Amino acid sequence: MMKTVRAWDVSTFINRPALGILPPENFSERLKESLLSVAPKGLPQVMTMACGSCSNENAFKLIFMWYRNKERGRNNVTKEELESCMINQPPGCPDYAMLSFMGGFHGRTFGCLATTHSKAIHKLDIPSLDWPIAPFPRLKYPLEDFVKENQQEEARCLEEVEDLIVKYRKKKKIVAGIIIEPIQSEGGDNHASDDFFRKLRDIARKHGCAFLVDEVQTGGGCTGKFWAHEHWGLDDPADVVTFSKKMMTGGFFHKEEFRPNAPYRIFNTWLGDPSKNLLLAEVIRVIKREDLINNAAHAGKALLTGLLDLQARYPHLISRVRGRGTFCSFDTPNDATRNKLITIARNKGVVLGGCGDRSIRFRPTLIFKDHHAHLFLNIFSDILANFK
Repeated sequence: MMKTVRAWDVSTFINRPALGILPPENFSERLKESLLSVAPKGLPQVMTMACGSCSNENAFKLIFMWYRNKERGRNNVTKEELESCMINQPPGCPDYAMLSFMGGFHGRTFGCLATTHSKAIHKLDIPSLDWPIAPFPRLKYPLEDFVKENQQEEARCLEEVEDLIVKYRKKKKIVAGIIIEPIQSEGGDNHASDDFFRKLRDIARKHGCAFLVDEVQTGGGCTGKFWAHEHWGLDDPADVVTFSKKMMTGGFFHKEEFRPNAPYRIFNTWLGDPSKNLLLAEVIRVIKREDLINNAAHAGKALLTGLLDLQARYPHLISRVRGRGTFCSFDTPNDATRNKLITIARNKGVVLGGCGDRSIRFRPTLIFKDHHAHLFLNIFSDILANFK
């Protein structure tokens, strides 16, 4: 039976409240039914936003304020800080940076663009910030055949992260935070080992940096866990986790110590949309009732197994098959072949996505099941067999 629509629900959909100024009185209770019911371990605080870019943008601000308060200690804000920040000068505007990774995508707003390194078209003609960029591991596949090489590659990237933090500190620019995606999506569905992320978290702690995990694309269950970073088994959770896309609304979870110390420090008129939280609460109920997270893990294995079989049969067209849950992808020989395969598949009713220079990625819904995987694999097998 359909539940009776409550008057408050109707009002929420008709009138978009300005959450930054006049939040509905029961909004915090509603967050417990939606976002807070799936909060990552150790992150009890949530702030809603409208999109992924503004989620990361405001997460940066949260981290910078946290870092400055850490430096300031018990001292009060000085008159000099208040005056200098109004003209974009230190000490009111400290010279802080976010460290990001080559191939990462974190949004198209101004601060986020300084951490986005996936396509030149996003960045061309836009002034940017002198923030450090570390290499993201480029793993060789199949993983079991290149264990030593991949370990060396990840060690090289982690060493570069530490070197950059030290190098920037020497030129009086402090790395206050590190941002990373559990799987680099836009940049080519690039994976790293769970151990890589655990060691990166250790580096962030060692150097006093905040650890920000961007789950805008990976959050919501598609990797076989609600949050992709749950695969890592961190003893000390990430400090901030951003989300959007499948979560209906944008925003970020964070540790208690990152909570802004005054109103208006993280602020805009809308701060998201309460109607999206109502929808999300229902979506989460269905995910739990239908056990869709485990479904994604199971269907993902069927898809990945099939892709590995196609790779063995058509190695001249498919390589580097990889995936976690249904978050699967593979490489093609070049951009032209990739685009042609996507077009042929689309004309046969299958929508695939391109990412990186020559990768094809899968983003099926959580109700994608084994038989859907086999339907696709049959269609794609025919495409590959007849590809010229």
